[in-house]
Amino acid sequence: QVQLVESGGGLVQPGGSLRLSCAGTGISSYAIYWYRQAPGKQREEVAAITRGGSAVYADSVKGRFTVSRETGKDTVYLHMNSLKSEDTAVYYCNVKVLGTDYWGQGTQVTVSS
Repeated sequence: QVQLVESGGGLVQPGGSLRLSCAGTGISSYAIYWYRQAPGKQREEVAAITRGGSAVYADSVKGRFTVSRETGKDTVYLHMNSLKSEDTAVYYCNVKVLGTDYWGQGTQVTVSS
């Protein structure tokens, strides 16, 4: 079983930045996915990073968000810049291990003036 813990969310003004963290024992061996869910909307994938560090992004965040990890470390980061009101959501990290999805508890990001 994998336990994931997200942190780093908060209230930020439009145009601001936040860095989210996802920590979990052993996650350095797996691809990690970042999702978000806004009120009344479905959960959507925003970024993913492979074990080797290759990343992909949703079009809505491309050029503004960066996902990173340090080789061999059990933490993955989501750097969010130029935040917009539509980025407001609960952000979750996810790992798939032997066909099972594991989720963290989520961290709230609110972009508002």
